Amino acid sequence: MASTVNATRMELLTRKRRMITAKRGHKLLKEKRDGLMKNFMEIINQAKKIRNDIETIMTEIFNSYLSAVSSMNPASVEAAIALPKEEISVDIAIKNIMSVRVPQFSYSTEEINAQPYSLTDTSSELDVAYTLLKDNIQNLLELAQVEKSLELMAIEIEATRRRVNALEHVLIPDLETTIKYIQMKLDEMERSNLTILMKVKELVEAKGEIDV
Repeated sequence: MASTVNATRMELLTRKRRMITAKRGHKLLKEKRDGLMKNFMEIINQAKKIRNDIETIMTEIFNSYLSAVSSMNPASVEAAIALPKEEISVDIAIKNIMSVRVPQFSYSTEEINAQPYSLTDTSSELDVAYTLLKDNIQNLLELAQVEKSLELMAIEIEATRRRVNALEHVLIPDLETTIKYIQMKLDEMERSNLTILMKVKELVEAKGEIDV
């Protein structure tokens, strides 16, 4: 509280310096928050488009798979999906967006089974489903990438918002109150000292007149 602060010029100077730092930090944090929000909205629009495209493709894949399964016996279905045709490796890099470290996904494949199932025992719809899924792995990774980026940016935006509010509604008003209190006390002390000096001067002058 302001009333517990030592009302000295050194304390006043210290508080004024803290005020300058707090206002500068508040300005920078507001700019960061606004920049994060701008990037956040851009990524949201990107995520919406990717998700809509993926949902359309996944519906097609699912329908092709159901069509294949409906025309095959369960043993053939199980045999067809038991062995993978390719091994997929996902690489993760990090991109910095206004101090937020977001992931960047990419992948590579390695063929391990040229043809893991018999073409004569499976439906062509299974090949369609497999091809569509393979062709859209990067899109799936991109969707995961942007949605994880949104999650991380939302956390940073909330943390930045809390810091902005703490400076704007707590620290800066407290500093302003304290600075006003110290200044008021110093002014009172100055007036008091001036009054004392004037009285001393009057006493000295009065004593001089008596001595004369």
